[in-house]
Amino acid sequence: MNVTDTLFYKNAPINYQAIGEGPAVVLIHGFLESLEIWKEFTEILSREFTVVSIDLPGHGRSGIAGDTHTIPMMADAILDVCNFLSIETFMICGHSMGGYVALELAARFPLRVSALVLFHSHAAPDDEKARENRDRTINIVKLNHSGFIHQFIGELFAGSNREKLEPAIEKLRNRAASTSPKAIIAALEGMKQRRGALDFLTQTDIPVYFVIGREDSRMPYNKVMAQAMLCKHSETILLHDVGHMGFLEAPGRIFPAVQGFLRRNKPLFSPGDPVAE
Repeated sequence: MNVTDTLFYKNAPINYQAIGEGPAVVLIHGFLESLEIWKEFTEILSREFTVVSIDLPGHGRSGIAGDTHTIPMMADAILDVCNFLSIETFMICGHSMGGYVALELAARFPLRVSALVLFHSHAAPDDEKARENRDRTINIVKLNHSGFIHQFIGELFAGSNREKLEPAIEKLRNRAASTSPKAIIAALEGMKQRRGALDFLTQTDIPVYFVIGREDSRMPYNKVMAQAMLCKHSETILLHDVGHMGFLEAPGRIFPAVQGFLRRNKPLFSPGDPVAE
């Protein structure tokens, strides 16, 4: 399979890419990102998996689907792509906000998800302080869209990595600059309203892999590790000298570890395989 195309969700174009053959892996990017963030990982995984990556509503080449992009709405857009591609069972990797979407999909459609990878993400809903911070951020975006993007992207990386990864950081800033204030606010409103998935973690039989940065300023590592302990089957990789962007800060450590997890938990069927009645 080698497809780059668009389908429509709530009258908004949703851009997606599907590459490779074998069991399906769905990659969901984070806030202010696009499917381009997964380029290197896709090249690795597509040697043995069907890799589907999708621009979430309002991000990348996908259109805006409303004033608020709720987490369930984003999950529905992802599922529409999988259904269109006749992908019945899949594994999911979600980064940050994409992890919230991945958790929503796994909680609502557990029979379709064989494994879940959370890159620098967690299952708790926003508390009161976090919701206040979302509102404050919305006001900042309204006043200074480009200034917000510039500062936000840089703070995602561990301080020790910022200078050496400045070209990658600048590329992220340039890509994020195309995300309109309306799209940014729609995503912030959706994250603020999310219900969380802590109950799902305690009850699910789906294996969950947590990628955790020791220097992550957005997702405190001790908070995420505590959530990993709630699962019946969880695995973790704790990365020192890594912030919120481990797949850029430490790809040589992360990619082989996640690839091994996916190999161990891949679904029985690949897209296009005949399914016994």
